[in-house]
Amino acid sequence: MTLVRVERRFQGPERSGNGGYVAGLVGTAVAAELDGSQVPKVTLRMPPPLEQDLDLTSGKLTDGDVLVAEGVPVDSEFLADATIDPVLPGEARAAEASYRGLHDHPFPTCFVCGPANQRGLQLKPGPIGGGRTACTWRPAADLATDGLVDEVFLWAALDCPGGWTIDLDGRPSVLGQLTACIDARPQAGEECVALGRYLGEDGRKTFTASTLYDADGRVLARAKHTWITVDPAAFN
Repeated sequence: MTLVRVERRFQGPERSGNGGYVAGLVGTAVAAELDGSQVPKVTLRMPPPLEQDLDLTSGKLTDGDVLVAEGVPVDSEFLADATIDPVLPGEARAAEASYRGLHDHPFPTCFVCGPANQRGLQLKPGPIGGGRTACTWRPAADLATDGLVDEVFLWAALDCPGGWTIDLDGRPSVLGQLTACIDARPQAGEECVALGRYLGEDGRKTFTASTLYDADGRVLARAKHTWITVDPAAFN
């Protein structure tokens, strides 16, 4: 059993943890037991509580007797279509000017993309056409160990670029499931490019993908998401 705690810095909505970060806590623990033929799929069962001791055991994150999130291995082929074609950093930086969350964000305190979270990743995924988003990211030094960014923060960075491919004004959503593969870790301070792509929807669920590239155009990480439409007032 491992005790973990989601500090307020890592919040998504005002009263709960960021989905990508929490999925990363669970997913990295599951990934440590896998070979290259499988990847972790993490399902969030409830809004992750902030600033409470949670138990992480055998891929299950629990708050007492309540299941918060659960990670299971799936075949790596599930992510075969998750890689989004890269764009140059200049195009990604230009897209940031059109990031809708700068002016109308359902969860402005989000650790990954919230303009009100000054200790967050400050990603600004803007549209680049074809149901895609792009932005740049320079990981801060406090996100790294021995100069390389910790994997949990790569899971987090894979989160919101997918989410902003959704019309979040008309379809406000939170992360329900994240399947990810970390291929390499970038250096702290290195300029990375994050991309998202819309895949489709079914009822209250929306499906997206994301890819993270390093400064040399190497794939760092890939993911697929399931988002659940919600009333933001219930979370804030």
